[in-house]
Amino acid sequence: MQHFADRLTNRISALGNPTVVGLDPRLNQIPEHILANVQEEYGDTTEAAAEAIIDFNMGIIDAISDIVPAVKPQIAFYECYGHHGLRAYEETVRYAQEKGLLVIGDAKRNDIGSTAEAYAKGHLGSVDVFGSPQKTIDVDCLTVTPYLGTDGIKPFTKVCEEEGKGIFVLVRTSNPSADEIQGQPVGDHLMDEHVAILVEGWGRELIGDSGFSSVGAVIGATYPEEARVLRNIMPNQIFLVPGYGAQGGGAEDVKYCFHKNGTGAIVNSSRGIIFAYQKQEKPGEAFAEAAREAAMAMKEDLASLF
Repeated sequence: MQHFADRLTNRISALGNPTVVGLDPRLNQIPEHILANVQEEYGDTTEAAAEAIIDFNMGIIDAISDIVPAVKPQIAFYECYGHHGLRAYEETVRYAQEKGLLVIGDAKRNDIGSTAEAYAKGHLGSVDVFGSPQKTIDVDCLTVTPYLGTDGIKPFTKVCEEEGKGIFVLVRTSNPSADEIQGQPVGDHLMDEHVAILVEGWGRELIGDSGFSSVGAVIGATYPEEARVLRNIMPNQIFLVPGYGAQGGGAEDVKYCFHKNGTGAIVNSSRGIIFAYQKQEKPGEAFAEAAREAAMAMKEDLASLF
């Protein structure tokens, strides 16, 4: 079973593109023609919302699957529609994988003991269904939070080792109030640097042939100077970098998340790609074409760094 970090780095290398597209569907931004079709069949229901999301996501995936290595559906935009929304999430995961994309489930899960095990098995591994192990959500990688310490991480790394999966641990997020916790001093380090030391240790036994660990780190694009420090602490971690585009980060802001040879990071853009048709003032029917153009522009922007 191939190591997750190797699969991701190989895919990035093959496409020459360290981009991940965030599939964060907002119903009020999905093109009108898609909404009209599902409302005609399902009415004003959560089932209609789920069907609209599936149709929209499939269009985006078809448009970008040959130019980006991965997608990152944020589960909150799905589970807000209840069980129909969760079905849309699962169908999005499966369709993206069928198209050759790696899927990073952005669910930020964490707990301890049997609860953490249930999260890990449900999202990354297999669950026991009346004595038979079965895959359910089955993403390639999952975002997790580190606040409960090692007890909350071990169940995930165990499944990663068994299943060839990965996790990205929140270390330095891109939101404005991140400093309230992540930027506070803890001994000789800032809090995020202390977490980075832990992440490096958690991932040490899961380093693949690529030299990278299947335990990666979420490092926001909006704190470039701190990213330089964190890269030195975590040389073997792949950085998942949010904050590019709509949140204000550009290519220069993510530069220090990469190694000097251009490896070691994958940069996320969500709204800037999937809703590019609105910014480009194109008709809704051209949403997929606009997304592809935006994804290509991002690829070129990042390529200018190296």
